Amino acid sequence: MKCLVDNNLPPALARAVDILSADKLPGLEQVVALRNKFPQDTADIAWMQALGQESGWFILSGDQFRKHGDLERKALRQNGLIVFCLHKQWSSQPYWEKCAHLLRWWPHIVEQAERLRGGAAFRVPWKLSAGRPKFEQIPL
Repeated sequence: MKCLVDNNLPPALARAVDILSADKLPGLEQVVALRNKFPQDTADIAWMQALGQESGWFILSGDQFRKHGDLERKALRQNGLIVFCLHKQWSSQPYWEKCAHLLRWWPHIVEQAERLRGGAAFRVPWKLSAGRPKFEQIPL
């Protein structure tokens, strides 16, 4: 399984998570920033199609995929992609808090992604409760 971190999150965060995950999450092959995999002007639908053809990808996003209405959601669904959208509360947090909190969430996100097949979307809340973390499913 591989993770693409979209342009709403810093590429440095993708590199850090990739390095930290290396021998700790054996099912996770790679974490890469969108802008390091595709040219910066690549349309969302185009990179979603490319990931779908490669298979085995999930997306971590600071976006809610609402810019182009149903087109993006349809592309996610048709290409069998799983996306984790950070709740809007994440955007108001200081940089270091956001990074540290993502690391606390990270094993749970990967575990959820590994259990699924096909297109699905989840919102990652800011609050990480004790026990089994709860993702909110987003209709695609």
